[in-house]
Amino acid sequence: MTEYLLNDLGWSDHFARQCDPEDSDTPARLLEVMRDHVIGLTETGQVSLVTPDSTGLYAVGDWVLHDGTKVSKRLDRQTEIARRAAGPQAARQLIAANVDTLAIVTSCNDDFNVARLERYLAMATQAGCLPLVVLTKADQSDDPESYAKAAARLSPLLTAITLNAKDTEDADRLAPWCGAGQTLALVGSSGVGKTTLQNHLTGITALTQDIREDDAKGRHTTTARALRPTRAGGWLIDTPGMRELALSDAAEGIEAVFADVTDLIPQCRFNDCAHESEPGCAVQAAIADGTLDPGRLERWKKLMREDQFNSESVAEARARFRKLGKMYKGGKARAKAKRGDGLPD
Repeated sequence: MTEYLLNDLGWSDHFARQCDPEDSDTPARLLEVMRDHVIGLTETGQVSLVTPDSTGLYAVGDWVLHDGTKVSKRLDRQTEIARRAAGPQAARQLIAANVDTLAIVTSCNDDFNVARLERYLAMATQAGCLPLVVLTKADQSDDPESYAKAAARLSPLLTAITLNAKDTEDADRLAPWCGAGQTLALVGSSGVGKTTLQNHLTGITALTQDIREDDAKGRHTTTARALRPTRAGGWLIDTPGMRELALSDAAEGIEAVFADVTDLIPQCRFNDCAHESEPGCAVQAAIADGTLDPGRLERWKKLMREDQFNSESVAEARARFRKLGKMYKGGKARAKAKRGDGLPD
């Protein structure tokens, strides 16, 4: 069994400062999160642990303290990747924790989507991760660098690289982001090569599935998140392909990604400018002189509206659904009264 030093697992002063020197509990980093327990990795090997609260409050990559059988404390995270969970509940779904670099994997074909990349970039920035755009299937494109340039234009914060995920030497170009003590997470649509990259980087063989030729979309291969050691000495988290990425509590990340828009706002004549047709609008002036893409403005507005809606509290969500329910019932009652027939709907 492989033995690790805490630093090999990604331990840092950030976590050490949260530990009481007199505490006898042992640190462990979470490899997997199950429904009723978690799997941690210590300096001497793996350990199965029960949690004092819901395992939904833990994420792959978390650091915890434990007594050998039970988690006693979850340490505060350096980075936290999350999205709004599917469904009407106002809940956040944890994706991964303590990730240094978030690799947004897309491909040099119809999967490349600027609006979706902006969403992932906002999520990475809000989480505090370094964003990396990995463009696969470069060997199948006549001009792969055009995709890299289009991605790079989205934010000065990111690095964009093109590669052939099936080529070992190409895949090894990701090694600097998952070297000793570093954690790299892969996110993106199904069928773009995340599992193939994982296989190369970790030496672990997992099943892969081809994309559909008609729409360049893939089938799910990875079904659960797990922290795995890489051949470069670091750690990798591969995530299931996301059909939806709903942002929540990501206003700061959106603002940073759309700095070309938000930097103009203080220059508008009116503080409550909607950036549509108001006189003295610096944003519309930038669109008029060609320095700002109007599509970029609309995508910023859409993400900000969505984030505000998705970031509402559970109580606010329930109140909104109750209000909608009352409006619906009231409308039916008024319609029945207007008919005056008393007949059922």
